[in-house]
Amino acid sequence: MPLFITSLNSGSNGNCYYIGNEEEAVLIDVGISCRETEKRMLRMGLSMSKVKAIFVSHEHGDHITGVPGLARKYQLPVYITEATFNHAGIPLEEGTRRSFVTDEPVTIGRLTVTPFSKYHDASDPYSFIVSGEGVTIGVFTDLGRPCNNLTRYFKQCHAAFLEANYDTDMLMKGNYPYHLKQRISGGNGHLSNHEALTVFLQHRSAGLSHLILSHLSKNNNHPELVQALFEKAAGNTHIVVASRYKETEVYSITTGVVPKRVIRKKSIVVKPTQLMLF
Repeated sequence: MPLFITSLNSGSNGNCYYIGNEEEAVLIDVGISCRETEKRMLRMGLSMSKVKAIFVSHEHGDHITGVPGLARKYQLPVYITEATFNHAGIPLEEGTRRSFVTDEPVTIGRLTVTPFSKYHDASDPYSFIVSGEGVTIGVFTDLGRPCNNLTRYFKQCHAAFLEANYDTDMLMKGNYPYHLKQRISGGNGHLSNHEALTVFLQHRSAGLSHLILSHLSKNNNHPELVQALFEKAAGNTHIVVASRYKETEVYSITTGVVPKRVIRKKSIVVKPTQLMLF
């Protein structure tokens, strides 16, 4: 049986990733509003009744904005570390909060979510892999730099959301102040296009059918540039660039090579309403 995945939004204006089987699903981060999450899932034929938990990667607003409202409305457990919760300042109802430990799997029905630590300018940042039905999906964004944890888990994936935040030339020649350029590229910020490409080329498995390039900068990157860069070396991997304005299609991921996409109703472009940081 496949796992179904989609990016509901990806960028500094909000991040939210859906991974599930036929019966249950998890959300990795909810950086868009509860209402917007519901609207996008509905457009793609996905039911909130299948969502059984939210996992929070770190406390930045583009990853947690919608967590309290969605958790409260659907009585969802929120998996978040103590340090992240203390820095996030989000209201969660008593009994809602759950913790997790690096490299220790959390079971959600027939899904297994494994967190692992990463480099990013947050209190206690994590990435995740989600496994089930013999399929493994990675959610790898907000990465200051590639590390052994990232490459170890990336090698296991049949599909992955991988950050390709900025083009180095665009960032360095752009009008961001020096301190912000250093924050983004200094090893605890975000992954560049070429750093992401190196991870893909050196560590992808033969079974990696889909790569969803994520968390692109509005000011220091272009979707067309990223698509062209990765398509040159894609091989049997289907390359998708996640949008900061709308959801991707829902993809059906199996252990076979290049599974078919699940075609849903065409998405409607929604203009962003949150502050753009990167």
